[in-house]
Amino acid sequence: MDTTQRTEQQRSADRRRRELLEAADRVVLRDGPQASMNAIAAEAGITKPILYRHFGDKSGLYAALAKRHTDALLDSLRAALDAPADRRERVEATLDTYLAAIEARPQVYRFLMHPAEGSQVGDHGFDVGKHSAPLLRRMGEELATVIEERLDLGPGSQQLARVWGHGIVGMMHAAGDWWLGERPCSRAELVRSLADLLWGRLAAAGDKVGGPGF
Repeated sequence: MDTTQRTEQQRSADRRRRELLEAADRVVLRDGPQASMNAIAAEAGITKPILYRHFGDKSGLYAALAKRHTDALLDSLRAALDAPADRRERVEATLDTYLAAIEARPQVYRFLMHPAEGSQVGDHGFDVGKHSAPLLRRMGEELATVIEERLDLGPGSQQLARVWGHGIVGMMHAAGDWWLGERPCSRAELVRSLADLLWGRLAAAGDKVGGPGF
């Protein structure tokens, strides 16, 4: 098999995988954590063994969907952090971007962060901690990198940036999860309250010399 043929086969496989993930997205939007491999296969117009061939099992499909949605969310968060505004406005915009994302697609959020709610017989080994925790860890590391690049935190800045990154993500996740379930206040009110909680050290920290600014 020559290189051109292998490249075309890879493109075809990638295209088919995207189509299957789009079908899975449609089912998740409708069914949330109850989305089943049977329903996803039917939506894609294929048999379940073909779906297993591409993703292995529900855990493999979950991981692929998680990467797809986490990539999109991180792109949105970076855009909020890069917006031409003062620091307080960017902090609030970043918090609001996260909350707006989970509010707009609550079924997707529940599928990603509370997959155990939809566990069925046959979903062996599919537990919430194993699969959702890495998403939060990835977001925490990404935010830590942004903080380290942009803020002058003094001695031990790398470690402190990771503490802040994971702490902020944990706060957003816990507060957002509670808010999405109970809706005790408006999104804007929650954003302001969380920004107030963060603002002391964020306001005091200087921009890193030569960095893009925060």
